[in-house]
Amino acid sequence: MKHLLIATLLAALPLTPALGADWNDPQEPFALFGNTYYVGVRGLSAVLITSPAGHILIDGGSPESAVQIVRHIGQLGFKIGDVKYILNSHEHFDHAGGIAELQRLSGATVLASVHGEQVLRTGATSKGDPQYTNLPPTTATVASTRAVKDGDIVKLGPLSVTAHDTPGHAQGGTSWTWRSSEGGKTAAMVYADSLNAISAGPFRYSASTTYPQARAELEKSIATVAAFDCDVLVSAHPEGSELWERLAQQPTLGNAAFIDRNACRDYANAARDRLARKLAAEAAQQ
Repeated sequence: MKHLLIATLLAALPLTPALGADWNDPQEPFALFGNTYYVGVRGLSAVLITSPAGHILIDGGSPESAVQIVRHIGQLGFKIGDVKYILNSHEHFDHAGGIAELQRLSGATVLASVHGEQVLRTGATSKGDPQYTNLPPTTATVASTRAVKDGDIVKLGPLSVTAHDTPGHAQGGTSWTWRSSEGGKTAAMVYADSLNAISAGPFRYSASTTYPQARAELEKSIATVAAFDCDVLVSAHPEGSELWERLAQQPTLGNAAFIDRNACRDYANAARDRLARKLAAEAAQQ
């Protein structure tokens, strides 16, 4: 009877992993540089790139984030219905979970890497994902998806956003680059995917049978981000690019507060250090 009760309680638990405690805390939207704005929640980034021809949204946060993202877009004077493309960094529920609802409200085309698009379209979590045992086996399917390859350019009126394959944290990882201008100056903008070597269950970056190239791909992705032409960096989790420290300086410095030519290299170096610690920990467990 005791075992039956425990099994019943476990079965009643939600399949979706717990979000970070403050990830969906409210966050007022704000300008980053030129026609680029932060519209995400406190712990999950989402960026809006605007133009008279329509807008491009990068990432959708978790399922609970979508309502805030829509509200933030409206607060800035824009409309969710004018979002023509939604771009995804990677297929985990905390960055893609809100995309199905945002796509439904906007009618936008959703773009992701070849692997990421398959997961979004089918809703089926990949068994090769480093966090597979800690992810829901299925998620909401996303309508109107299209796969992009490394180097593909998404064009919308004057907007031009380039996709860069950066897998390793997830198999479908993608980072995005574009340029925004204000006050006669143009900034190289980067939305960098997560580069953290995080795993669950038996997955090992040093020896994975379900994703054998995980370590090599993550190392390549780290090098890719380090080499970006990079003035303004927003990482998939905003604290990873010191966004809140930069925002605190905005009242004094204006949008120049977000400019840091070393930001991408620093972000990549931190990821390289985390991977080294992860590999050392795995070696110690052998």
